[in-house]
This record gives sequence, structure tokens and C-alpha cells, in this order.
Amino acid sequence: MWTQRIKTGLVTTTAAASLLLLAACGPSPSPAGTSSAPPTSSTPSASATPSPTATTTPSPSATATSAAPADATLCKAASLTAATDSTGGGAAGSIYEKLILTNSGAAPCILEGFAGVSLTADANGEPIGEPATRETTTPVTKFELAPGKSAWAEIRYTQAGNYGDCTKVPAAGLRIYPPNDTASLFVAEPHDACSNAGIKLLTITAFQAV
Repeated sequence: MWTQRIKTGLVTTTAAASLLLLAACGPSPSPAGTSSAPPTSSTPSASATPSPTATTTPSPSATATSAAPADATLCKAASLTAATDSTGGGAAGSIYEKLILTNSGAAPCILEGFAGVSLTADANGEPIGEPATRETTTPVTKFELAPGKSAWAEIRYTQAGNYGDCTKVPAAGLRIYPPNDTASLFVAEPHDACSNAGIKLLTITAFQAV
């Protein structure tokens, strides 16, 4: 009987030890409230990949210049004649007239921009008072002036008598520098000028084709 009890105890003890060993080697249970789903891949899905930013190629800005021959040169005083047309009338103490440049040369030339205009005592005299101010409401255009053809700009002359502080000096006419030129033309046209600085009697627009 004693021998049988010992064997039974050994079997029971051995079985219990085996169960404990298996429990230690197996996977541990997940803590309460923890998901057992596999971790999400770190690779971004196709929908999360940012699409390339669309780019727009800017269209060239429209310009006010017209086509002109590549071999044409700028219009210079040596191949131009100047005149004025005062039929534009006047208003509020101002006189409006057209400054007309005509191509007197044998080849076409390019005209673009504003003339420099001043009141002077004679064709070669220094400017009296302030030169003409540019009136920029008329757009600048670039165009070909064929031989015998003309272009015009508008001059406004404000009467010197409108300014109480004007120191009046007689002027024989207008000294005119074509755009981009250092040589000048002269139009005989008597006016009163103001010799003191700061008084602007003249304004000029950009040239336009006739």
C-alpha cells in the first residue's frame, strides 16, 4: 500500500509540473482592453500620396507695340521735320495743339515714346523754366514711320498769366527733342514762359501714328 501511494504522488506531481511548464512556454494573454489586430503598415496608401501640384505656364503679356522691320532705325532729328497744329482750341486758360513729326528721310524709321519739349528764346537757346511734363494717359506705342508719313502728340500750354508768382520771359518757340535723341528741332511759336522753377506750363503725350 505505501509503495502504491508513492507512485500515485509521483505521477500527480509530474503531471502538475508538466502543466506549469507548458503554461510558461505558451503565449501570454493580451491585457484587457488591448486590441490584438496587427499593427498598421507605415507605408502610405495610394490615396494618402499627395498629387503633384498643377502648374500653369503664364501666357506672354500683350503689348501695345506694333510690328516693325528689324532693320529699321530710330527716327532722329536729322531726318524729321516738326510743326504744330493749334486747331485743337483751348479751355480754362490752356491751349491744346498737336506736335507733328514727319519723316523727311528716304528710309522708314521707328518712333516710340515722348518728345522732350521746352520753351526757348531761339532754336539753340537753353530751356526757359520747366520742360514739358509727360501725360501718361495715352499708351506708348512703337510703330514704323514711312518716308513722308507723320505722327503726332498733344501739347497743352497753360497760360503763364494763370500763375501769380510767374516771372514772365518771352519765348520764341518750342525746342523739341524726338524720343531717344539728343539732337533737337525748333518750331517758332511765341509764348510767355516762366523763368522760375516749379511752374509747369507744358504737358506732352506719347506719339501716335496718324
